[in-house]
Amino acid sequence: MRVVIAGGSGFLGHALTRQLLAGGHRVSVLTRGEVSHQPGANVVLWDPNGSADIWARTLDGADAVVNLAGASIAGRRWTAAHKRLVHDSRIKATDSLVAGVAACRYPPSTFVQGSAVGYYGATLDDRPIDESGAPGSDFLAEVCVEWEAKAQAVSAHGCRLVTLRTGLVLAKKDGVLPPMALPFKLFAGGPVGTGRQYLSWIHVDDWVALVAWVIGNPDVVGAFNASAPQPVTNETFSRALGRALGRPYWLPAPAFAMRLLLGREMADCLILQGQRVVPTRALASGFLFQFTDVDEALGTLLTSNF
Repeated sequence: MRVVIAGGSGFLGHALTRQLLAGGHRVSVLTRGEVSHQPGANVVLWDPNGSADIWARTLDGADAVVNLAGASIAGRRWTAAHKRLVHDSRIKATDSLVAGVAACRYPPSTFVQGSAVGYYGATLDDRPIDESGAPGSDFLAEVCVEWEAKAQAVSAHGCRLVTLRTGLVLAKKDGVLPPMALPFKLFAGGPVGTGRQYLSWIHVDDWVALVAWVIGNPDVVGAFNASAPQPVTNETFSRALGRALGRPYWLPAPAFAMRLLLGREMADCLILQGQRVVPTRALASGFLFQFTDVDEALGTLLTSNF
């Protein structure tokens, strides 16, 4: 297959590219900046505001496009400028990809649209949420709703559209796990806030496998929750993290400290509240998760050799 990954220089794009290349597929990575070299990948520098005809040259005849483009939501405090960057980087990139697809002589067969479990809104509600759940109304939910909606237009050009609402992706050296592990490594780990907020997680290997499964199964269409079948509370996750690192679990991080550090809106959306998301459609469609237990997942990623 020939797969085009927009935002392929990021953590998830890099992992997906590596796996696809290992499977003998051809990969083109669209990126706005320099990327670490991945032998075999075709790196294309792009500007989301560029001409649709330019992107059509890369997209034309591709088997699949995976849209992961977007600025990090956790890279800095949520100032008005950073929130605008989070929004615009996703919306403009998706607009340009849709325009590129429309300009293709042979449009891609499959379009995999990135999204996040933040679509459902941050809450302390412990009820499970499947793909039929209503969208939330906070900043991240509104971004996800608009982000997903922008991709809908590719269906008119014959693309099979699949949207992946991704949870917290766990990996050894990238993503959110290393900073989450740091307090435990310093013997200062514990629950955050009440500890009752749910955390919907997925092992990076399962996330990559799910994307490959989506691309390879033509009957798969629509929204899918890309998260493990057993979401856990922050307290349960923190205890599992301490066990995996051989460190104590004893020092809580109070809500007021998180709000002072990050600002109330960012702290509430990302840390102090969450979503109990379950991958109902993936399971019903036959996808098999390798990692369903958080202790096992963390045990494969973390060792005491830090």
